[in-house]
Amino acid sequence: QVQLVESGGGLVQAGGSLRLSCRASGRTSSTYIRGWFRQASGKEREFVAAVTRSGGATYYAGSVKGRFTISRDNAKHTVYLQMNSLIPEDTAIYYCAAGATLASWAAWGQGTQVTVSS
Repeated sequence: QVQLVESGGGLVQAGGSLRLSCRASGRTSSTYIRGWFRQASGKEREFVAAVTRSGGATYYAGSVKGRFTISRDNAKHTVYLQMNSLIPEDTAIYYCAAGATLASWAAWGQGTQVTVSS
């Protein structure tokens, strides 16, 4: 199984930006679809964004379209989530994920906290 480690979370003011990174390890880490999910306190985990193996297609939750951008660098085994125009509703633990398909996420990172203050 691929191992994932997120970084880049923190506390920012509304309107600010953060860039999350998730490094993967494993022989076939570059073959996985990569994605980001988030879970706010007391809420269910929700899908945020995903990128295909080649980086040729991306998917976003409606709540983040136009504000977040997912990308990947297979040479660095890393997926990124650029978050702009942050709002308090973005406050959550953000989890990196990897899987064979969009419906079968096989590995998860430990999560990184993003807090947006008003």
